[in-house]
Amino acid sequence: MSDVAAIDRLVEKHNALKKEIGSVIVGQHKVIDQILLSIYTGGHSLLIGVPGLAKTLMVNTIAQALGLDFKRIQFTPDLMPSDILGSEVLDQNRNFKFIKGPIFSNIILADEINRTPPKTQAALLEAMQERAVTIAGHRYKLDLPYFVLATQNPIEQEGTYPLPEAQLDRFMFAIELEYPSVEEEIQVVKNTTSNNSYTITPQFSANEMLQVQDLVRRIPVPDNVIEYAVKLVNKTRPNLDTASEYVKQYLDWGAGPRASQNLILGAKANAAISGKYSPDIEDVHAVAKGILKHRIIKNYKAEAEGISEEDIIDRLL
Repeated sequence: MSDVAAIDRLVEKHNALKKEIGSVIVGQHKVIDQILLSIYTGGHSLLIGVPGLAKTLMVNTIAQALGLDFKRIQFTPDLMPSDILGSEVLDQNRNFKFIKGPIFSNIILADEINRTPPKTQAALLEAMQERAVTIAGHRYKLDLPYFVLATQNPIEQEGTYPLPEAQLDRFMFAIELEYPSVEEEIQVVKNTTSNNSYTITPQFSANEMLQVQDLVRRIPVPDNVIEYAVKLVNKTRPNLDTASEYVKQYLDWGAGPRASQNLILGAKANAAISGKYSPDIEDVHAVAKGILKHRIIKNYKAEAEGISEEDIIDRLL
């Protein structure tokens, strides 16, 4: 199958997938699109939202619709790295045997990731970057495709451990969930207070998902689009001479090179699901907020004046 035909087929399958997810999840179209874009590119997503917005249900539904193995890890203050990665135990013959932890799955839901100490948060770093974990000197490869979808509660900051910048940078998208509209909430209440149940039909297999990721990587990108993405990321760095006064005034730290890579991968995937065979600057704009928002660090002046990360990115765009 040619790449053009493969993209046309991806558009069909993406629409069927959205329809399948929509049978359970009401609204949240932008959120679902960004999660799927990160999955099509092999990236990870951080979902930020108040309790009760169906973050866990959404990830579970997406995993079922993609036909992938799914495991949920509830992050708590007493969770240890071995509870996630697995550990070596002595068997009956007094030989060490490795018991795999829940991280060995296709989709990991790291629920309330900021409720666990940094030592346990860091247990995910190697898995997210290398798709492998090292236990007692042995390296174990994870099954592909592999995604971490983490959730974080923006309120109740007591007893939480903010994610360090290195970990935040591993997430392709930081996605904020908003309250549903009145119409959507009425539909949610109708669906969840009756005996209605929905059976999700998988739209992809693990192998098909790997093919989609490979297809996205093969999509050609014009040089001017790559240049635009890199210059956009450079504009966020207040320590550069080329930075605007606005950025120097309100930002302490800008995005790193991984942001440029993710902008291009996200733009490719966004173009593909829109039926385009090559991304343009509009596709970079479409993914810019979700990719840059968690990679720029505001200073106290921005905080005092109520300027958000979105305001700064809007100004740069």
